[in-house]
Amino acid sequence: MDIGIDFGTTNSSIARADASGEIDVVQFPSADGFTDAYRSLLYLEQVTEGGFKTVKSWSGPEGIEHYLIAANKGRLIQSLKSFLSSHSLRSTEVFGRRRTLEDLIARILRDLREKAEQHFGAKVRSAVVGRPVRFVGAGKDGDNEFAEGRLREAFRIAGFETVQFEMEPVAAAHHYESTLVKDELILIGDFGGGTSDFSLVRVGPGVLRRGRNPKDLLGNAGVGLAGDAFDSKIIRHLVSPALGAGTEMRSMDKILPVPGWVYAKLEHWHHLSFLKAKETVTMLNSVRGHAFEPDRIEALIHLIEEDLGYQLHRAVQKVKCNLSEHETARFRFIDADVDLDAAVRRADFETWIQDELAQIEGCVDSLLAGSGVNPKDVDRVFLTGGTSFVPAVRKIFSSRFGSGKIQTGNEFTSVARGLALKARTVNPT
Repeated sequence: MDIGIDFGTTNSSIARADASGEIDVVQFPSADGFTDAYRSLLYLEQVTEGGFKTVKSWSGPEGIEHYLIAANKGRLIQSLKSFLSSHSLRSTEVFGRRRTLEDLIARILRDLREKAEQHFGAKVRSAVVGRPVRFVGAGKDGDNEFAEGRLREAFRIAGFETVQFEMEPVAAAHHYESTLVKDELILIGDFGGGTSDFSLVRVGPGVLRRGRNPKDLLGNAGVGLAGDAFDSKIIRHLVSPALGAGTEMRSMDKILPVPGWVYAKLEHWHHLSFLKAKETVTMLNSVRGHAFEPDRIEALIHLIEEDLGYQLHRAVQKVKCNLSEHETARFRFIDADVDLDAAVRRADFETWIQDELAQIEGCVDSLLAGSGVNPKDVDRVFLTGGTSFVPAVRKIFSSRFGSGKIQTGNEFTSVARGLALKARTVNPT
C-alpha cells in the first residue's frame, strides 16, 4: 500500500488517497481523543524489570502521556528532524548506550507505520514522503542530499521498503489542486516547525488532463527557519532572563556573566533535552553557588533536571497563538521553582522576529525574481502550517499579492493529503 507521510519537525501526519481521489487521514488516539497531528517526539525511560535495567521508549501522544506521569523523568527528545543536515551529530548517549540519529527517528517512524497499518487494515511498506526544500542547518552544497539520505535510512530501519520524496510545498500544491475547477498559477507557502518552503506551480484540471510536466514547477525556494525560530525569540525575551540570562556571578576576584551558551541551547527544542547531562548540571550548581541571583539559576536547574521542555513548549505555543488573535497576551509557566508570568504585546513579538520575517520576505522575493514571475500574475497564494497564522507572516503575502488572493485550509494535514495524491499517481492500483 502506498501512503503519504508528512514527517514534520513538530507534528507528523499520514494520509491515503483512493482511486476516486478521496483522502483518508489517519487519526491517532491521544489523551484528548483522536488527532490527525502526531507529535514527532520520542520519550525514553530506564526501568527495572526482573532485576535488570532496560530502556523503554514511546513516541507521539503515548510518549507525552508516559512522560507526564513519570515520577523520575527520562529523556524527552523533540525536533529530531532538525539534526538531519548535521555532519557532527551522528549519535547521542541515552542511558549509557549510543543511539544514532537514524535509529531515534526510525523509532518514531516505526510507530507511525504501525498506526497507519491499524487504521487502513493493510501492510504498509512504501510511501511518498515530504521533505523541505532546504533542511534546517543546510548551509553548504551536499547538506540537503546528506539530510535526505539520513531520512531515507531512518525509513528503511523503520520497515519501509520503498520511499519516494516530494518537496513539501509541491505536495501542498497537489492538495490545493484537487479543489480547483480551473487552472491557476499558485504560490505555495509551507511553514513547518523548522523550515519555511515556497513553490510556484501551475496546477488545475487542465494540467492534470494533459499530464504534468517539469515546466509546471516554475521554482522552489526555502529557508531553514519557521515556527521554532519564532518560539526561540519568546524564550530569549520572556523566559531566559527569568532563569538568569544576563545576570552575573563572582569567580575568584572577578565579576563575570553567567555562561550564555546554556541559554542559547535553551532556545532550541532540539537542543534542550541534551542539557540534561551530568557535566552541565554540575557546572550550573557551581554557578548557582557564585551567582548574584541564585534563585534564577535554581529555577533553570529545575527546568533542566525535570526535563520540562514539553511543558515550556506548550506555554510558548499558547502565547504565540494568542498573539495571532489578540494584540496582547499573557505568558504563564509554573512548575515548583519555576514561576514565570509576563504580559507581551504583539508589536513587541513582531520586533523580536523581524530578522526571521526579513529572511522569509527575501526568500519569497528571490523566488519571484528567479522565476521571472510578477506578483500580479499569481492567481492564488495557498499558505499552510501553523506559522501561517502569524499576522506578520500573512502581511508579507498580502502586501505583495493582495489579501484577496490568500487562501488557507487543512493547515496541518495539507502536505500529507498532497503526498497521498502523489502516491496514488505513482501506484494507481
